[in-house]
Amino acid sequence: MWDRVTPALSGRFRTLRYDTRGHGRSSVPAGPYSLADLGNDVVGLLDLLGIERCVFCGLSLGGMTGIWLGINAQHRVSRMVLANTAAKIGTRERWNERIQAVQQGGVDSIAEAVLERWFTTEFERGSPDVIDAARRMLADTPREGYAGCAAAIRDADLTSELHRITTPAMVIAGTFDPATTPEDGRVLARGIKGAEYVELKTAHLSAIEDPNGFTSAALGFLKE
Repeated sequence: MWDRVTPALSGRFRTLRYDTRGHGRSSVPAGPYSLADLGNDVVGLLDLLGIERCVFCGLSLGGMTGIWLGINAQHRVSRMVLANTAAKIGTRERWNERIQAVQQGGVDSIAEAVLERWFTTEFERGSPDVIDAARRMLADTPREGYAGCAAAIRDADLTSELHRITTPAMVIAGTFDPATTPEDGRVLARGIKGAEYVELKTAHLSAIEDPNGFTSAALGFLKE
């Protein structure tokens, strides 16, 4: 997820990347998960590593995790970059359909549909190696982990709590993102007092599709 932006971010910050529970090399506890589970995982990781405060950068579900931190653990976060995310993503019915599909056929069964939402057609055509890597990342995700996190998104609606966030925030949206639309991003930015809003010409995974635009926006905000 972050390979294309980490070099630029690491030039200024000590960077820590982690796999969300149920993904990558993290464990796969029995689901469903909640957004509080994912947020407390971050707090526990910071505690374990002795990190009192951090800048948090999250995309999609990671962005929702950041919103939760801004509401419930703002003393641990000095600034937030919330990319391609929203206070509420999708409908309960849509997430239930996806969970059922993954439980029955594995993440492979939805991979192509997901990739179509993650990237613009132009990027898919011009960057086959990147698309193949994203496809492998999906295929390697345990169905229990994916379904557990999908349930966390399904059950989360942080809209009414955005006013509690006092941490400076930047919201990054993708012009062609069908999952968390630019309007979702603008609503999120309006809900967080003083939040900045930036829109990139990407679909859902803006940090992969436009790493230069992403890091330019993020570093500009974080240097303030």
